[in-house]
Amino acid sequence: MVQVANGVTVVIGLGISGQAICRHLARQGTFFMVADTRAEPPGLLAFQNENPGVEVYCGPLTALDLTNAYEVVLSPGVDPYSPGLEGLLERHNPVTGESMLVGEIALFVRAARAPIAAITGSNAKSTVTTLLGEMAIAAGVKAAVGGNLGTPALDLLVECPDAELYILELSSFQLETTPHLAAKAAAFLNICEDHLDRHGDMAGYRRAKQRIFHGAQSAIVNADDARTWPEAAIDHMERFSAFAPTGNDWGLAEINGELMLLHGEVAWLNTQRLAIAGRHNYVNALAALAMGNALGFAKMPMCQALTAFKGLPHRSEVIVRMNGVMWVNDSKGTNVGATLAAIQGISATLKGKIILLAGGVGKGADFTPLATPLAECAKAALLFGADAHRLEAALSPSVPVQLTNDLLQAMEIAWEMAEPGDCVLLSPACASLDQFINYQARGDAFRYWVEQKYSQHNHSEARS
Repeated sequence: MVQVANGVTVVIGLGISGQAICRHLARQGTFFMVADTRAEPPGLLAFQNENPGVEVYCGPLTALDLTNAYEVVLSPGVDPYSPGLEGLLERHNPVTGESMLVGEIALFVRAARAPIAAITGSNAKSTVTTLLGEMAIAAGVKAAVGGNLGTPALDLLVECPDAELYILELSSFQLETTPHLAAKAAAFLNICEDHLDRHGDMAGYRRAKQRIFHGAQSAIVNADDARTWPEAAIDHMERFSAFAPTGNDWGLAEINGELMLLHGEVAWLNTQRLAIAGRHNYVNALAALAMGNALGFAKMPMCQALTAFKGLPHRSEVIVRMNGVMWVNDSKGTNVGATLAAIQGISATLKGKIILLAGGVGKGADFTPLATPLAECAKAALLFGADAHRLEAALSPSVPVQLTNDLLQAMEIAWEMAEPGDCVLLSPACASLDQFINYQARGDAFRYWVEQKYSQHNHSEARS
């Protein structure tokens, strides 16, 4: 048994967030050590060279005696109920008054000197977070954007010390170890089955997400899903919907044949002016407007930022239109809800059919909600990866399916199958870690293959 010295803070996990935690504690002059369950975590040698006086323990957490630790700071990739951490979430630190087990965002809240705008949800977090950051810039607000997206929150404190607003994308993993966020505005965009392998069931997953509202001044919620609404009363609420708004909500409705973004009965923007496509992206735009409104941003700069926003890579990203076929990279569609949104958003404006490329690690999700919309709009589903057979079982009664060895083979088959008016959509409904290092690598592989085909096609056309 390895005894942790009295009063030492223990950082668990030496990944990107773990190293950001270590840098923050070092700047604060806090005595800390690091523990990682991996025998040789990536970057270990470099970390030890940069932090020669910091003790590093590698091995099972059950071999650590944390009795005398001042606090345990957990990286979001580590389950707070891992063996060796039992009871720490429930124990209170007599100095901070918080749990003995906290995460990076708890440290950030203690140190931040500007208001926080926080965004969570199963899908579209990164899009809404980035868009809100663009709106802040247009509104003349010096905002720092990060968290689960881009720069770790704790590094923002150094990179943007004079920030007037911190805009944070937060995952359920980050929120479950954040006792009191106290955000100026907190948004819960949507919820669908995801990370059930970590949270156990939907109730546990939702509880983690709901923590975003602890101490919040304003709540921004999905009017179409009461599961995103705060359980305790919050003074100010903004609601957005994929349909015509009720009361002073935000929503979508046709006026004189044009689909508009509305705030109550007031039309704010024609969707034709947006560079992002699909009804699901219009809802994301409404969520960002609702949040910007709660933060006091003016209407004109928000609309300017919105019309200039072209979306993010790997999120319903149109790579090319070739031979009348649209190739769309939605590799960020790592759960059923995200893929459902992409299918519904794209099919609404498509003349032909969708050829869906899906598969990977399903994280225990139920794939059957995809069956009905695919039955209406899909030519085929080409499946690959660890959970391809589970996808096949869920989809085959409703749509033609074909099992493939990998994404490359799926794209080759899609190339032969697609006809003018169709869309080949990579939206896997699964994580990528069985065949790729992350969803970005999966999307990059898709983009590279499609762009190569496009180049060959153009070269052939030029020669003929």
